[in-house]
Amino acid sequence: MAANSRFAVAVHALAVLAWHTQAPCSSREIAASVATNAVVIRRLLGQLARAGVVEASYGARGGFRLARPAAKISLRDVYAAVEEGGFFALRETLNDKCPIACRMKSILNDVFSRVEAKVLPELKRTTLADIVDDIETVA
Repeated sequence: MAANSRFAVAVHALAVLAWHTQAPCSSREIAASVATNAVVIRRLLGQLARAGVVEASYGARGGFRLARPAAKISLRDVYAAVEEGGFFALRETLNDKCPIACRMKSILNDVFSRVEAKVLPELKRTTLADIVDDIETVA
């Protein structure tokens, strides 16, 4: 099973936009940095646009840009825009005849809730500007 990288890819894409403020960036340009398909980037940026994090412009000079300054975009904003259902996902189909499986969802949901309660404040404290600052200082 592969880990979900949607949040990390969204932060990477936004860092590209924060780095290149002079003109909108195309999904193809962002995808080249992330090393993924432009369709993946357009889907994520669509979610981020609906959340008011980015703006899209169309036409020959179109592309994406941040909707507000990087210092005003928290990683919590990004997480809320692109992650559906939280950090962790449980399988929908379980064997309800198994004494372990029938209790696992309840048990893990409780653990996952506690973990998110610790993580979300840190995401709220960290801004996209912090990420860009770190990019500039890492050699």
